[in-house]
Amino acid sequence: MEAPVTDLARRLGDTGYLCDADLATVLHLALAMHRPLLLEGEPGTGKTALAEAIAEALDQPLIRLQCYEGIDATQALYDWDFPRQILHLRALEALSGGVDGPRDVVEAEKGLYDERFLLARPLLAALQQSPAVLLIDEVDRADDEFEAFLLEVLGTFQVTIPELGTVQAATPPVVVLTSNRTRELHDALKRRCLYHWIDHPGLEREIAIVRSRAPEVSAELARQVVGVVQQLRDGADLIKPPGVAETLDWARALHHLGTTELDLGTAARSLGALVKYRDDAERVRAALDRMLTP
Repeated sequence: MEAPVTDLARRLGDTGYLCDADLATVLHLALAMHRPLLLEGEPGTGKTALAEAIAEALDQPLIRLQCYEGIDATQALYDWDFPRQILHLRALEALSGGVDGPRDVVEAEKGLYDERFLLARPLLAALQQSPAVLLIDEVDRADDEFEAFLLEVLGTFQVTIPELGTVQAATPPVVVLTSNRTRELHDALKRRCLYHWIDHPGLEREIAIVRSRAPEVSAELARQVVGVVQQLRDGADLIKPPGVAETLDWARALHHLGTTELDLGTAARSLGALVKYRDDAERVRAALDRMLTP
């Protein structure tokens, strides 16, 4: 790796996030070119954790927009604090003895739409607080209209509030979008971004991740846990194969049970930390019986 890429990978590693050369390279390019980074991959592969690590490595605030079905521009951008506006209006009426005439009405309306009553949602907050890291999480859950709105904001890094004017980021925020591929994103949004698919890590890197993120887990237990998880991903035909997050949860759970070496009984009893479907649990128990029975 070139020096800037190596340095970036090292800084991420200092936060506990271990990435490969390909991911470090595309992230370096996203930072250098001020382009959003779109991360796709299976749940639990570290997409959200990467944004958190970037914020920590750059010493910038992390602002998260969690997408969901039905989210609209108001919920992502800004809203007005209606209860405070009403209290303000009542206070004006009490002080002046009422609102009299068109001029008083205009002045009262201006006062209602002052910046002190503005509730900044994540997108506006990222523009106001920049430099910052903006995480747009699970963008695939939002609908087409919201995706088009995002495309406009990410193209200019500015928004117009009719009552106050235009807000533009002094420095473009670092933008990370994540997707679990529940639906295909539109090409227009993809063209705006640099892209990287985050896959499950290989054996040695996943062991290193467990040792880094859960140092209390013994080296032998970490290696055994990761070895089992890798086999389950490859051959157990699970509805939802465990991601790195589940590997970490399982390793920590086994540690809390006082396990230093993986055994069939403890492994089977702690599966709630590893799999989340009943059918998967049955398949994993059968697989563990084959893997761990002497």
